Amino acid sequence: MKSIIVGTAGHIDHGKTSLVKALTGIDADRLEEEKRRGITIDIGFAHLELKDATGEPIRLGFVDVPGHERFVRNMLAGVGGINLVVLVIAADEGIKPQTVEHFDICRLLSIRRGIVALTKSDLVDPETLDVVRLELEDFFRGSFLEGAPIVPVSAISGSGLDQLKLELVRMARETPENDSAALARLPIDRVFTMKGFGTVVTGTLIAGRIAKEEELEVYPTGKHVRVRGIQVHGGAAEAAVAGQRTALNLSGATTEELARGMTLAPSGLLRATKTIDANISLLSSAKPLKNRARVHFHAYTSETIAEVVLFEGKQLHPGSDGFAQLRLEEPVLIVPGDRFILRQFSPVITIGGGAVIDASPLPRSRTRKLSPEKLVNSLRELQPNQLEEVLFERVARRGAEGLTLSDVLAETGWPPAKVAATATALVKSAGDRKLIRAGTTLVAAAAFEEAEAKLLAALSKFHDANPLVAGISKGELREKLDLPEAVFAAVLDDLLRQKKAEVSGETVRAAGRGVVMKDEESESKRTIEHAFASAGLAVPALKEVLASLPVDKVRAQKIMTLLLRDRVLVKLNDDLVFHRDALAELRRKLAAYKSKSSKIGVPQFKELTGITRKYAIPLLEYLDRERVTKRVGDERIIL
Repeated sequence: MKSIIVGTAGHIDHGKTSLVKALTGIDADRLEEEKRRGITIDIGFAHLELKDATGEPIRLGFVDVPGHERFVRNMLAGVGGINLVVLVIAADEGIKPQTVEHFDICRLLSIRRGIVALTKSDLVDPETLDVVRLELEDFFRGSFLEGAPIVPVSAISGSGLDQLKLELVRMARETPENDSAALARLPIDRVFTMKGFGTVVTGTLIAGRIAKEEELEVYPTGKHVRVRGIQVHGGAAEAAVAGQRTALNLSGATTEELARGMTLAPSGLLRATKTIDANISLLSSAKPLKNRARVHFHAYTSETIAEVVLFEGKQLHPGSDGFAQLRLEEPVLIVPGDRFILRQFSPVITIGGGAVIDASPLPRSRTRKLSPEKLVNSLRELQPNQLEEVLFERVARRGAEGLTLSDVLAETGWPPAKVAATATALVKSAGDRKLIRAGTTLVAAAAFEEAEAKLLAALSKFHDANPLVAGISKGELREKLDLPEAVFAAVLDDLLRQKKAEVSGETVRAAGRGVVMKDEESESKRTIEHAFASAGLAVPALKEVLASLPVDKVRAQKIMTLLLRDRVLVKLNDDLVFHRDALAELRRKLAAYKSKSSKIGVPQFKELTGITRKYAIPLLEYLDRERVTKRVGDERIIL
């Protein structure tokens, strides 16, 4: 069954609640104070099921909002999730201040469809009704309500209600349904305890689907809850889908831990934010909006204070729009494409609104480098467009850092299947908008190629500065390039496939590059190797060998490092180094000794090798580490 949310709007005492009750039989004024004062203070809800001309049922959920100027903030909490509006205007009063403000709010929220209900029509004569109709047609000219049906009704006599229902059905059939395949989001508008059930929240499910026993996250607090039960328009259900008024019985949170303005969504997928890049529009009736002005920010049921940082100029003029960053005092869950309302800080009146472009803006350290023109052009590219274009721009602006698939999901609010399909199409693309996949990270092809060029340049620079070093470690190279691990690995792997780089263990070098020695350096290398090879196990002190070389101390140390890296020499401590042949011969002697005895002490070891205790103890400890021997008390067992 198709579900559509209908919002009523209009001036106080123009009959919104009475009209909803006449249509549905439900009194949307739920508070005793509302009934006593005769005005709607908070959001009210009702529902109605109608059939279209083909007999197909359509479920209408009504959100009845307050009309008094003091309760516009409550009105904003209810109007955010509606699909079409019934603008209620009393025939005996016509357009009033809150009529205009509610109409402006609907326009700013980009509500596309609506009906005008001319209430209390039984209180005026036909001539007056015609005059009011002409006044309304003129007022709505050029807006989304131009040409909308204007239906005279009376909640008292019932006249016009059948015609209004017909128009509601026709309009509902033309209204696209909310996306039930998207990630579920339920902005909370009420929290209460129900006896025998516990914690209950209500809201309009603006996207996705929520089922019983599903785990959800409360944004922005991070609290995790489980759905114990669901009601849709007052009836029990196994699941709720986008476009339905929904009540959830939750476990895992108390009423004190939940509040209007929070949002329920799948756990761990989305992110609340305090910084939003947006396109904002200022009403023609508003004052100029200055850079760094503080405003009231309303999105769905959330409300907070925001600082407006304009990207172009020092102020935004009435009736114009522009790009800006909104810096919020409190985090909210919001995704690109969501609409919001801005109200003046004081006095609190509606001054404008806009659409979210980016809820995960680039760090200021990056945007400072961009001119206002480039920054604005970047935001234009991110505005709702083809999915592939939006994804490519989001990835490309991150440079070689790229964007992980989970980050894409959190930034866009797209479901995982849509993210995966769009990414796959761009990875397979052969055009300018091609992405490279590095594990779960996406990188624009141009940025990937630039990273490869930088890696090769870094290798060349390293080799030029260190001719006696075989290469640079992977860790040091990645740190120089400042690349995420997955991107670095993919860049290096691609260069290896192209045979432009080589890897030996953890060492990276440019293809064909390695150690380049001058004559005196080659001579020094031979001198070091010979000094330790000819000494057997009674080796000379390392510092004495290095001091005798015809090269400086730094180069001598690098030559020594090469011999140790190639395992020609083995270092036991700071000043004891042995040739690999001498250590191999020692292993053979121990193997032969084992045929006589499986144990050997320090005296026997000194006698076997002909060395002093100075060498014997470090060698025995080395053999223990190499698992050639195992110390037991004062002896070693030959393994």
